[in-house]
Amino acid sequence: MPAATASKSQRAYELLHRRISAGELVPGYRLVLGTIAAELGCSTVPVREAIRRLEAEGLVAFEPNVGATVASVDAELYLHTMQTLSVIEGAATALAAPLLTPEDLARARALNADLRASLADFDPRRFTELNNRFHAAVYERCPNPHILDLVHRGWNRLNAMRASSFSHIPGRARQSVAEHDALLDLLEARAPAAEIERAARAHRTNTLNAYLAAGGHPPSAI
Repeated sequence: MPAATASKSQRAYELLHRRISAGELVPGYRLVLGTIAAELGCSTVPVREAIRRLEAEGLVAFEPNVGATVASVDAELYLHTMQTLSVIEGAATALAAPLLTPEDLARARALNADLRASLADFDPRRFTELNNRFHAAVYERCPNPHILDLVHRGWNRLNAMRASSFSHIPGRARQSVAEHDALLDLLEARAPAAEIERAARAHRTNTLNAYLAAGGHPPSAI
């Protein structure tokens, strides 16, 4: 792909990814290539490439006689994404733990304080944004690039579903903040990697099970 086309494709990808993640483009919304291309001032070729990337990440689906649409949230997709993240993000957090600086931990504490403050006037989108930043603060120093890449891919899929999950299970937000505090206690105490991994994994699984229970589904098998 020529450099100019690749650059335009990246712009289209970032624009659509941002709007889907923010909930501006809701599940089922039809992505019209010509309209998006006109907004970006380019041909439909880079837009098509961007949409293919989003489809690979699970954020876009193709429907017969309709075309590309924002992927619908379903329990099975959420289950598979969260099960995967519970394993790989737990590992990433445990591996990152020895590399976290006092400044990293202070930033994570501050973010969790913001999360706690947001509970008073709860906004699922704002909570989601802060939650994403909190978790990135404690796993981004993971020294294994392959694990970190898998975590990023999982979060890319999850971002399109987060507002929906916290809208359905707002009570889980308060529990999540408390679990963040417990995880930070372990990180600050330089607890064994296995203990940190178990706590991070259980935190993710607890959110998954709360979401499944709200939908009348059985809990995760792992």
